[in-house]
Amino acid sequence: MLETLHATRYVTPLREGGSLPALVEAEDDGLYVLKFSGAGQGKRALIAELIGGELARALGLPVPRLAFMQLDPILGRNEPDYEIRSLINNSAGLNLAMDYLPGSITFDPAANKVDPALASAIVWFDAFITNIDRTARNTNMLVWHKKLYLIDHGAALFFHHNWATAAEKFASPFADVKNHVLLRFADDIAGEKIPGSRETLQKMLSEELIRNVVALIPDDWLEEPSFTSKEEHREAYVNYLLQRLASSHIFEEEAKNARAKLV
Repeated sequence: MLETLHATRYVTPLREGGSLPALVEAEDDGLYVLKFSGAGQGKRALIAELIGGELARALGLPVPRLAFMQLDPILGRNEPDYEIRSLINNSAGLNLAMDYLPGSITFDPAANKVDPALASAIVWFDAFITNIDRTARNTNMLVWHKKLYLIDHGAALFFHHNWATAAEKFASPFADVKNHVLLRFADDIAGEKIPGSRETLQKMLSEELIRNVVALIPDDWLEEPSFTSKEEHREAYVNYLLQRLASSHIFEEEAKNARAKLV
């Protein structure tokens, strides 16, 4: 279960993010990066952030702690920027936040090295969740206390922006993996150097785990009118992830071929 906190102070916008996330203080006096439900990408981005972040954590990948965040529009009453004030007003209720990592720096592939086993696991995972947003231009990774952290999974699971064609994406090779910033470090995507490594990732992504993570999605975030119930909507996410997992050999081969062209 994710903790639910209440935002007590809007600190500052983080304008490097396309959805205009913000630094906020919560009731526990901690600082968090808040992702707004009323941002341009909508609640689907929060669902992708939630599923991507919690599945990554379950696999042992380094991600900041996530928490649900209740937002009261009153926090924006003294905000002079109309865009920010409107965003706060449109995001009243439940949002998603992650621990703020003070002093962290953006991962630089030219300066920061990554263990090949970790790089391979991250590339495999991003291909699994079809995360298009881990490129050299926008790495969505931070280095904090000399440790790598994965952030911003809101662009993943892009199939859910068109449920009518979701079934066509189960076995997608994910050609965008060729742009992954860690691809050149990922020398064991299919688990050939460390026997069982890929199989370990697959086994850890059990149906029970996937169901437990999908069950975290708040009802208010499930707005697709083509489903007859929230339960049916959640089941569609579960089915997609299980089918995607069963087709992992397809995106693994794509990643291996893409890497072969780099080295």
